[in-house]
Amino acid sequence: MSFIALNRIILALSLLSSAFAQAETTLVAVAANFTKPMTEIAEAFEKASGHSAKLSFGSSGKFVAQFENGAPFEVFLSADDKSPLKLEQSGLAVAGSRFTYAIGKLVLWSGNPGYVDEQGKILSKGDFKHLALADPKLAPYGAAAVEVLKNQGLLEKLQALFVQGENIAQTHQFISTGNAELGFVALSQVIENGKIGSGSGWIVPENLHSPILQDAVLLKTGAENPAAQALLAFLKSPPALVIIEKYGYALPATN
Repeated sequence: MSFIALNRIILALSLLSSAFAQAETTLVAVAANFTKPMTEIAEAFEKASGHSAKLSFGSSGKFVAQFENGAPFEVFLSADDKSPLKLEQSGLAVAGSRFTYAIGKLVLWSGNPGYVDEQGKILSKGDFKHLALADPKLAPYGAAAVEVLKNQGLLEKLQALFVQGENIAQTHQFISTGNAELGFVALSQVIENGKIGSGSGWIVPENLHSPILQDAVLLKTGAENPAAQALLAFLKSPPALVIIEKYGYALPATN
């Protein structure tokens, strides 16, 4: 082996070692509705950057309480825009780091094929005993579901039938296991190849509830972690946006 070739190998190994030495891990709190897309995005992020993201999923409201009690998360992907704003205002998040990464879509869904009609008229017929939704005090999708029922004049009639999940993942579980005949979940949880993959559902028209603007923010605990900053930048990149749209989310105009 020539001296030049040997030097090139040594240089390549040195650069590779340097790249791995600089790779970091960031702790990310993710709204439960974004579980599937964020799992894919984290894999793509690691391949593209060398950094890794350790994900925890739950309700946006509960995460805020955890941050306020010192939980060591560095990035927050909320299911709303109010929680990240609150964190900025309280000094727990880096000012100016907040942005909308996705706009959520609500669906009335049942695990039973043909059970929910495409106009959602089953709600007014009331031919069911349980209606699942995420806790509206903690989960933005639950709050949107309540808003839909109010706008249709059905809240008082159906409130006694509510089965509340702590978050949208638990709500989906209630319906998929048959503990509730139907309920409100995120479209991302039931979409496959651009349509509702199993059971039956009604994609709720956007004019029946306020926009579900999902904001991301850099927490102060992650301000010095390059992996945290890189992940937020990656969320705006074409590979991430393709994944977000695949799961039924709309993209904000700024993207």
